[in-house]
Amino acid sequence: MRKAVVFDNSGTLIERYRVIKDVVNGNIFTDINSLDLIDQADALALVVLQFNTNKLLKLDEDTLISDVIKQFNIDFDISFSTKQVSKSEVKEILYNETSSTIADITDGFGILREKIPHMELCNGSALIVDMDLGVVAYTITSAGKFFPRVFETVETLKSRGMEIYIASGDRKGAINRLANMLDIPEDNAYGSVSTREKCEVVSILQDAGFKVMMVGDGLNDLLAFKKADVSVLTIEQQEEVSPKMMDKTDYVIEDIFEVTEIDF
Repeated sequence: MRKAVVFDNSGTLIERYRVIKDVVNGNIFTDINSLDLIDQADALALVVLQFNTNKLLKLDEDTLISDVIKQFNIDFDISFSTKQVSKSEVKEILYNETSSTIADITDGFGILREKIPHMELCNGSALIVDMDLGVVAYTITSAGKFFPRVFETVETLKSRGMEIYIASGDRKGAINRLANMLDIPEDNAYGSVSTREKCEVVSILQDAGFKVMMVGDGLNDLLAFKKADVSVLTIEQQEEVSPKMMDKTDYVIEDIFEVTEIDF
């Protein structure tokens, strides 16, 4: 039987650096997991902007995010939420929201540059929208760098005839670039996918005759973990892991290369 390995990106292939800003009180956090934050609330949705965040530096920082979204016709995807949310509902909020500005995103740039000077890999921005209040509750600015043995891991798996896929909630452009760097076909790279869509990627591969291993680190991988033939939780990011994930994983690894030692 053919085998496929589906990797999440942020926190799995990429060591993630994230800055979260509370739009209401202006507090900035670097040690909060955005998925856990959303999971603990009733009506929050993680919205990924399909836009090169660096372009915001050319604009007045007091410009409303809603005006930028409308002016540049920025597309977006709902990456994670605790309840069913439609794109039209989110669009209504994003087009009319009047409290969040560009500064709420760019305020995190300086912190990220200290960690990653060039912010070249998987940099992007996202919003956490409060669907009940109709506002942007938090902004997220993120960037990353490869974990040390990612290239070695991917090449080892490919040498054994395994197909490599990426299924991530991160920005589509960033995921395509990541695929190119890893010499993975862009057709095998799925960006800005929701929790349910990650599960669908696994299901499609299984229907095509693949035995599938899913490798991830967060709550948005949970449904894919349940569907996959083998699930692998990586804790290389060294963040607190939700008990929900621990209950649904077959293996826990501390180094991504340990994937190559799992026989499935």
